[in-house]
Amino acid sequence: MPMTPGLNPNIRMPQEEPQAGLGAAEDILVEIEEGKPDRQLDDKGNVIRIEHEDGSVSISLDGRAVEEVSEAERAREWFENLVDDIDDGSLGIIADELLRGVQDDMDSRQDWIEDRAQGIKLLGLKIEVPQLQGAADGAPVDGMSRVRHPLLLEAVLRFQANSRSEMLPTDGPVKVRVDSVNTSIQEDSLADALEKDLNHYLTAVAKEYYPDTDRMLFMLGFGGTAFKKVYFCPLRGRPVSETVDADDLIVNNAATTLEDAKRITHRVYMRSSTVKRLQILGVYRDIDLSTPRMEQKDAVQREKADQQGISPEAANPDDRDREIYEIYCELDIPGFEHKYKGKITGLEIPYRVTIDVSTRQILSIVRNYDEPNGEEGNELPEARSNFVKFTFVPGLGFYDIGLLHILGNTTNAVTAAWREMLDAGMYANFPGFLMADTGARQNTNIFRVPPGGGALVKTGGLPISQAIMPLPYKEPGQALMNLVQNVVETGQRVGGTSELNVGEGRQDAPVGTTLALIDQATKVLNAVHKRMHSAQADEFQLLVRCFREHPDSFWKKLKGPSLQWNEQIFSQAISNYELVPQADPNTASHTQRVMKVMALKQLQQSNPGMFDAIAIDRAAMKAIGWSNPEQFMAAPQPPPPPPPELMVAMEEIKVKQQDANTKQMLAQAKIAETQANIAKDGQGQQGVPLDPNKLIDAQLKQAELKQKDADLQMKKWTSCRTCAPK
Repeated sequence: MPMTPGLNPNIRMPQEEPQAGLGAAEDILVEIEEGKPDRQLDDKGNVIRIEHEDGSVSISLDGRAVEEVSEAERAREWFENLVDDIDDGSLGIIADELLRGVQDDMDSRQDWIEDRAQGIKLLGLKIEVPQLQGAADGAPVDGMSRVRHPLLLEAVLRFQANSRSEMLPTDGPVKVRVDSVNTSIQEDSLADALEKDLNHYLTAVAKEYYPDTDRMLFMLGFGGTAFKKVYFCPLRGRPVSETVDADDLIVNNAATTLEDAKRITHRVYMRSSTVKRLQILGVYRDIDLSTPRMEQKDAVQREKADQQGISPEAANPDDRDREIYEIYCELDIPGFEHKYKGKITGLEIPYRVTIDVSTRQILSIVRNYDEPNGEEGNELPEARSNFVKFTFVPGLGFYDIGLLHILGNTTNAVTAAWREMLDAGMYANFPGFLMADTGARQNTNIFRVPPGGGALVKTGGLPISQAIMPLPYKEPGQALMNLVQNVVETGQRVGGTSELNVGEGRQDAPVGTTLALIDQATKVLNAVHKRMHSAQADEFQLLVRCFREHPDSFWKKLKGPSLQWNEQIFSQAISNYELVPQADPNTASHTQRVMKVMALKQLQQSNPGMFDAIAIDRAAMKAIGWSNPEQFMAAPQPPPPPPPELMVAMEEIKVKQQDANTKQMLAQAKIAETQANIAKDGQGQQGVPLDPNKLIDAQLKQAELKQKDADLQMKKWTSCRTCAPK
């Protein structure tokens, strides 16, 4: 058996004879019991006992780990289900207290639930036809209109469309940011591979991410609050980021943020088969659950079902979904008390408790705080973030302000005005009337006269104008129409859906005016976009945490990754690089991006020498939507040939330059010859000094040759200046 660090070598198989020369104290016999786990851990998470397939056992005798455990494996073992280690009495007490607390949280937001249910009606998603007087939810008079103005729906749809185009680009939502400027080529390649594969994961592997986020954006614009839950799904075997409707995330309205909430309850409706799968995987406690009873739906759930035209409850009890509460709270569980410096403190520490509402049975209790770095008990646990809150406009309580709150009353007013104008038009075309009792002997008082036809009316001898009088209904006046138009424009301006009339149709509008109009018209949208950008960055951080704890789920799901990932390389990449949204926090819509580019183009046209026109045109084409602008750009053309007279002048310049170079070479040769003669004459023959007059003559000749060389250089320069093309 191979040696392992921290392992005593004097361990043998159960029926092996002791080796010679070893004392009895050194012989250790380990019996292998059936049903025992393959590995045994100590309090610190170290492996101290391993059962091998061949029946041999490795045991640590000095306290050191038999096998090093990776960070991801330690995390999985730390977040195991603890429910089997807690007695049934304690579980019952925990379940009762938590369910009472959840009910209190639901009562605190009851008014918010009612407003949200009314707001779903204002969207006008259900087809409503005029009903008869006295019918359920009918009109006060027969045939009264029930149409709804689409002011709120228009604002929500525009927000969803703009947000989707910015937050969910086609090539993926993630961008890797590297703040260091001294990165190597290998580090840049690693960052590019991480960015490409993460985007591929969110678009091709986690195919639910884009449609799920798109749905979240609709509910975010409508209600003002939306949530994302980032977790490792044991059924899919990979991290997921899923939308949680604000109605299904139950938090006391007295809280302001997720961090300071006493309880966070995620209400999940799960098929019985899904619960059974989780029990098989060991995520939930394997207990028998009775048939789920019919739970009372809240106002929002009932209104959603009514708008969709479906029944909220299944007729067959076996087809009902189980209502599960995942409660993130703080508990002081007997047997798992918090200790600080070896003493029990009584501090409530974070847990995630899963309860089946119908049976009031606890299915799992999992730690909701990270494993301490040092010795357990010397740190104060802090709850892990599991949800990301997306905010439209911060509200007064926990739940924020959306277009429902901003445009709800306006939509009601415009809807009422629309109905009044439609009903007035109907009565103007089909007026009611009063009829004298002396002329009421005919069989009916309902007259429907077709074009070109007539109807018999018995008036008892009275003139027909005196026997029947139409009611004085008035047509819709211009004042009412102007009022409706003013209300709609005000709502569009407040809701950020008004038309952006930059430049007022002028092509030469000043750049400053254009930018000011853009900024003024998109202030609300820009603020919302910045909040969404920050929330999406938090979402990616939670996703990175899931990948760090389950690294193999990243590259095993990819087909054709950019890099041959392993745990070490992936851990290095996600630790060194920061993941941020690809969206620009300063640009909230495609229209705003195009207008910014047009303003830059105006600046370039007013100052052509200051800007690069080609770079601006390339940026404009990318803003329009062309990912490869170079395909439309013309190839650089070769320069035109020079005219014939210029060619002749250039040939003359070349000839003169060659002559000048030849004369210069001759002059330099004469200077060298003169210098050699001076040196020879300076020594004299047989050591006799040279005559001073001869020496002076030689120096004068040398100076004259240098002057001639300078003259040739000047002529050469003058010739080039004169004959060069202008």
